[in-house]
Amino acid sequence: MNNQQSYYETMYILRPDIAEDEVTNHIDKYNKLLEEFGGTILDSQMRGKRRLAYQIAKHREGIYVQLSHQGDGQHIFKIEKAMRLSEDVIRYMTVKQEGPLPTPRPSTKSLNQTNDKENPETKVESKEEQPVASADTSTAGKSDNETKDNAES
Repeated sequence: MNNQQSYYETMYILRPDIAEDEVTNHIDKYNKLLEEFGGTILDSQMRGKRRLAYQIAKHREGIYVQLSHQGDGQHIFKIEKAMRLSEDVIRYMTVKQEGPLPTPRPSTKSLNQTNDKENPETKVESKEEQPVASADTSTAGKSDNETKDNAES
């Protein structure tokens, strides 16, 4: 299989006030719709809740989801129509990509949960071992010339 193909990336933003299980339901719904419309899912990732650059429909945050898929291009109109009709999707955008196909990545959320269950003390230890950065107060408030003069003498 040729690894240099064209594929599509659809990024959509869900309302921030919906529950986490509803977010997974929306992701599953759009993945199934895409396959029904003739597309092939390459990768689907929830990017998490992030602050928006500007307010959209009275929301300052949104839950970002990235969906990489292949198809003949006819499936894009149908999936975007479903997103447009949904009240939970506040923005969506599909971009055609050229280059190597994306490789599916494991969900970082599920990896973190399994690590926490296996060794719950790792979080505490990592916080305690971090070095504390302190500011050099001997040169604070002095100009560069005064600092150079002190260094030379």
